[in-house]
Amino acid sequence: MVENEIGTIVVDRAVKLHQSLGPGLLETVYEAVLAKQFERAGLTVQRQVPVPIKFDGLVFNEGFRADLILEGLVIVELKSVENIHPVHKKQLLTYLKLTNLKLGYLLNFGDELMKTGITRVINGQL
Repeated sequence: MVENEIGTIVVDRAVKLHQSLGPGLLETVYEAVLAKQFERAGLTVQRQVPVPIKFDGLVFNEGFRADLILEGLVIVELKSVENIHPVHKKQLLTYLKLTNLKLGYLLNFGDELMKTGITRVINGQL
């Protein structure tokens, strides 16, 4: 499965979950439910994946934790906030660069409509 096929599943499941549960729950709730939904769709799902930072010849394991990584190809970062800020998109792009992955989705379950809460972030070209 390629990144764009995974992306179609991400968007579909996120919209259905938002329609069902609504906005404003904790991110961890959406993460747990989405992980199961992605598994049901046949995807390999990793949750809270630690990603080390390499700098100046050193490795720091205190890097970040990706909310979800699907098929080892796509990062899904979850938020449940009123507004997405530019820093959230930059954060996801940095995560993609550190992992050498090309595609990520920022899903904000705090938005009234899920379609306005989905941001697709690309590292390089797909």
